[in-house]
Amino acid sequence: MKKLFSIMAIAAILFAGISNANANVVQPLPSNAQSLITAATVTIIQDEASTTVEENKSWHQKLKERFVEGGPAFMGIVLICLILGLAIAIERIIYLNLSTTNTKKLAQKVEDALNSGGIEAAKEVCRNTPGPVASIYYQGLDRATESVDAAEKAVISYGGVQMGQLEKNVSWISLFIALAPMLGFMGTVIGMIDAFDKIQAAGDMNPSLVAGGIKIALLTTVFGLIVAIILQIFYNYIVAKIDSIVNSMEDASITLIDMLVDYKNKN
Repeated sequence: MKKLFSIMAIAAILFAGISNANANVVQPLPSNAQSLITAATVTIIQDEASTTVEENKSWHQKLKERFVEGGPAFMGIVLICLILGLAIAIERIIYLNLSTTNTKKLAQKVEDALNSGGIEAAKEVCRNTPGPVASIYYQGLDRATESVDAAEKAVISYGGVQMGQLEKNVSWISLFIALAPMLGFMGTVIGMIDAFDKIQAAGDMNPSLVAGGIKIALLTTVFGLIVAIILQIFYNYIVAKIDSIVNSMEDASITLIDMLVDYKNKN
């Protein structure tokens, strides 16, 4: 809009000068008209230069500038929340993906080994298979020589242990999800307090006095919410993955008990 108004002003001034030149003898432009032309030209050049610089900046450069403008104190703490939350989330995702097992395929292998080689052969299959389901199978088979009830108790007890391993450190992610926006809101309150302190010290309501504090307040809030949104996505994925593995563990436990009952009846 500034460019448009400047161009229109220059065109109007030039048109008025040309009209005066046609009506009278050609005279030089008055000093005020020359000043307006110069000011409009400088405005256009400055706007074009600022627009070019702004367009040449990459997104991470803009993000870095906003981060610095938000203040290193609270923005640094919010960044630490993001780094620690992502580190825990990535570690959990890797662990959960490695813990995922094809329970139907494992149950078939254990059943075949149990029918062909007995309990020791089935335990060997579980040793060579990673994941919590195989560990639960191994604990149940290890107590199968005593009774089916003992094997069932072992499966239930060890299932709780494996569930605890799956949920390890997940609570820290939820803590960072809650902490990041809270820190952002705290930065908002502090920025507003700083703005009102400047108004009180100046004695009048000057927008330039409060702009800095309000800007810091908004930036800390935005970054805190961004961190919370990112971690929330990872947290929901992890929780869904844990629920899927737990359901597989429960189904596998029932299948194992049924296999042990059939094995005891055959022998």
